[in-house]
Amino acid sequence: MASNTMAGLVAGSHARNEMHVLHGEQRPPTRQSVAKLCRVCGDEIGVREDGELFVACHECGFPVCKPCYEYERSEGNQSCPQCNTRYKRHKGCARVTGDDEGSLDGDDFHDEFQIKNTRDQQNVFAPSENGDYNPQQWHPNGPAFSAAGSVAGKDFEGEKDMYNNDEWKDRVEKWKTRQEKKGLVSKDGGNDPGDDDEFLLAEARQPLWRKVPIPSSKISPYRIVIILRLVILAFFFRFRILTPAYDAFPLWLISVICEIWFAFSWILDQFPKWQPTNRETYLERLSMRFEREGEPNRLSPVDVFVSTVDPLKEPPIITANTVLSILALDYSVEKVSCYVSDDGASMLLFDSLAETAEFARRWVPFCKKHTIEPRAPEFYFSQKIDYLKDKVDPSFVKERRAMKREYEEFKVRINALVAKAQKKPEEGWTMQDGTPWPGNNTRDHPGMIQVYLGSEGALDVEGKELPRLVYVSREKRPGYQHHKKAGAMNALVRVSAVLTNAPFMLNLDCDHYINNSKAVREAMCFLMDPQLGKKLCYVQFPQRFDGIDRHDRYANRNVVFFDINMKGLDGIQGPVYVGTGCVFNRQALYGYDPPVSEKRPKMTCDCWPSWCSCCCGGSRKSKSKKKVHRGFLGGLYSKKKKMMGKNYSRKGSAPVFDLEEIEEGLEGYDELEKSSLMSQKNFEKRFGQSPVFITSTLMEDGGLPEGTNSTALIKEAIHVISCGYEEKTEWGKEIGWIYGSVTEDILTGFKMHCRGWKSVYCVPKRAAFKGSAPINLSDRLHQVLRWALGSVEIFLSRHCPLWYGYGGKLKWLERLAYINTIVYPFTSIPLLAYCTIPAVCLLTGKFIIPTLTNFASIWFMALFLSIIVTGVLELRWSGVSIQDWWRNEQFWVIGGVSAHLFAVFQGLLKVLFGVDTNFTVTSKAADDAEFGELYLFKWTTLLIPPTTLIILNMVGVVAGVSDAINNGYASWGPLFGKLFFAFWVIVHLYPFLKGLMGRQNRTPTIVVLWSILLASIFSLVWVRIDPFLPKQTGPVLKQCGVEC
Repeated sequence: MASNTMAGLVAGSHARNEMHVLHGEQRPPTRQSVAKLCRVCGDEIGVREDGELFVACHECGFPVCKPCYEYERSEGNQSCPQCNTRYKRHKGCARVTGDDEGSLDGDDFHDEFQIKNTRDQQNVFAPSENGDYNPQQWHPNGPAFSAAGSVAGKDFEGEKDMYNNDEWKDRVEKWKTRQEKKGLVSKDGGNDPGDDDEFLLAEARQPLWRKVPIPSSKISPYRIVIILRLVILAFFFRFRILTPAYDAFPLWLISVICEIWFAFSWILDQFPKWQPTNRETYLERLSMRFEREGEPNRLSPVDVFVSTVDPLKEPPIITANTVLSILALDYSVEKVSCYVSDDGASMLLFDSLAETAEFARRWVPFCKKHTIEPRAPEFYFSQKIDYLKDKVDPSFVKERRAMKREYEEFKVRINALVAKAQKKPEEGWTMQDGTPWPGNNTRDHPGMIQVYLGSEGALDVEGKELPRLVYVSREKRPGYQHHKKAGAMNALVRVSAVLTNAPFMLNLDCDHYINNSKAVREAMCFLMDPQLGKKLCYVQFPQRFDGIDRHDRYANRNVVFFDINMKGLDGIQGPVYVGTGCVFNRQALYGYDPPVSEKRPKMTCDCWPSWCSCCCGGSRKSKSKKKVHRGFLGGLYSKKKKMMGKNYSRKGSAPVFDLEEIEEGLEGYDELEKSSLMSQKNFEKRFGQSPVFITSTLMEDGGLPEGTNSTALIKEAIHVISCGYEEKTEWGKEIGWIYGSVTEDILTGFKMHCRGWKSVYCVPKRAAFKGSAPINLSDRLHQVLRWALGSVEIFLSRHCPLWYGYGGKLKWLERLAYINTIVYPFTSIPLLAYCTIPAVCLLTGKFIIPTLTNFASIWFMALFLSIIVTGVLELRWSGVSIQDWWRNEQFWVIGGVSAHLFAVFQGLLKVLFGVDTNFTVTSKAADDAEFGELYLFKWTTLLIPPTTLIILNMVGVVAGVSDAINNGYASWGPLFGKLFFAFWVIVHLYPFLKGLMGRQNRTPTIVVLWSILLASIFSLVWVRIDPFLPKQTGPVLKQCGVEC
């Protein structure tokens, strides 16, 4: 059926040619205009008085605008950022210290006496690449400074309207004070009329973000203790290995092996946290730079992806709240598009989105008028706060009451849809016009697309445009591998590229709503940075959760990982991708390499003999060529290029060209190189057979090709979500979300980091996103089981960080972090053994450690002390509470002896033998209203190992104490060491025991039976029939009978 973007649902199968689409005339893509941009601030480079392009450095021609050139001469190093050659004075520029006398023209003599020039010469900061203020340092391997936004004060005449007079004077005075402290403004010359404009100019040229260094008083002791702990570990293992316990040699050997593995695991976890980083953003500067008064909005467009599978398990009202929070973003509406992936082809979700789109016409203008947070109505109306705080509009209370009533009516309509969907008709679902729902067979249905709202859709109640909302359900047919969530995300990447093609993409789970309406702006402070932005593959936000009990019994918030580990990775090459709350650079997902920084060529001297130059410089030159060779399109066709003997580099600031130019040849390359440029056939092998999509991949700044119409784009979108589109392409291998693991997020981020991309961790003061997490024990263990299983799959694949990506651009500490993410499930085996050893020692009277001397006991005490101090100092610099840290330690043991253990064996069975084992969960109703799910018990086999460990150690404690009482005072000394380890196990498993018993202290019989059975069998193996009687060493004496 033919349809335009707003006519209704478009469904079709490209392979079966089931969709009839009007063939509009398509004009060929046109060459995009190329503007010469400053490589420092990102503004256009102006022209000189004679009309020629301004060139700052005549040695290398590095593109720098005049304001950046003059600032570098007056306040910086007076040198070119690329070749390090001293800048020569240009006509009309003020003289600075170090200029040659002969270079001063007579006509420009008055420039020597200029005090300031508010148009061209401004006192601004000189930030380095990471955003830090560092005006005097020169880094020979990188840009000297990174400022953005060279504009005149007249561009900000409207900015004063944002503040009242007192606030504006306040800001200007604070700015003057800062400038005076730095010696950039004199105290007696600060009352000129141009000061306000000068302030705006200087403010706009500041970096959009900066690193906030952790005080050395906090981080230095932390690093010292880490080194001391390493030294102590070395001496500890020396003692443990050289003094075996011969009376319990097997136990001693097992314990030493476990301890060595724990030390290895600690190193993998600890050293990536060596240089933790905090960052802060400046949203006002972002607005001043890209949203100037009287000019078009220059913020980059964003496509937002929401993925869902089963609306009966993922309630539609939760998905609707997530979509509403996206549509109400504090961002230009024409630059936001929301794509909802329905991988279950559910008519329930389709109808729910139609209702959501209608409700959004009222909800979005209400949010923006009153600047409310969060902009998900369910969570906004359920807040237990004073919602009148800071509200001054008299109509707010009335409008809020009306909006709350409308939302409740909206919920009722959604509930009615859910109730209707509980029972599917025999003939299948039918749409409102009487046609059968195309997705009645969820495993065999065509691709479906429905576009709501947007520029051609309904306006809000105030007559303003709303962001585009698109429903997408990819085609599914029997016999095709669909790759679950990763396949659905790749389908969204292609659909969005055809319909909107925003350069950046935000992906969210259906239960993660936007809690901070400025979250996308926070990400843009990094992604639109003129220096760092081109090298970023994504900006990751931490996950925060609602609905978790106050004590966080099962460490659902995962605070230690998000506030310690991720900040540590941010100081290396960037945080790992965690599956949601992440803003991607589209070019990075396409498998391209990051732009190669242009470095200053190596200085050579003609006085050295030629043979010396070959020996000393040959290796570096060869290495440089190799690096450039991988630059163009990520080394995609390196084999072909090697055969042609050519080297290619993709320049960071170069424009992106249309598909026709690929076959004709690109500008900027020699004639000899044009013969080996990639053809359309090569692109099709990589990206698939869609000319529209291929063209979009070459448009680095996003946007659609000229001459396209909505009908043709919808037809092409149906094509790119067909089930056979990815066959014989690199989707899921080198492009998009990577296949091969249930934790596709780790693989996807790992591949990008291997190519040399960087990522950034953004932690705004107000949490960017919030979601829901399973808070009962069984569901939490199954969630951890899934994550651990994905890590095991990666460990057994070709993408394992232990052997993949060497020779690339992955930093060593980053590799250690990725190795830790895939080997941590295997810690479950030594952990299970180590938790069993205390019970065995108590039941047998043996111990893994021989009698300690005073000197040997020092190492034990030092080790325990270093562990405690490391934890305390880690909490000190991170700000994590001790309760969160302790819950994390407890769940590390609980998950390690249950979910991680099962994941190892399930992963081995799945990868090596093709056996896919599933652990089913059956629920039992809960009676509690608040946090009722916390006490909900669901039987699962994951509960057996920890329960068995608890019983074993409790039996061991009873046996050990009874034996000591029976044998007298001398046996109490060795007992304390055994009891310490047993209590260590019990204390760590205490939350598990509490969850097992529940509030009503009821436990299913099957758990008790299995656990008691295993514990009894294990105990009988080691315990003699009379374990508490005195041991006889002489001959056995029997009492004489009557006939003696």
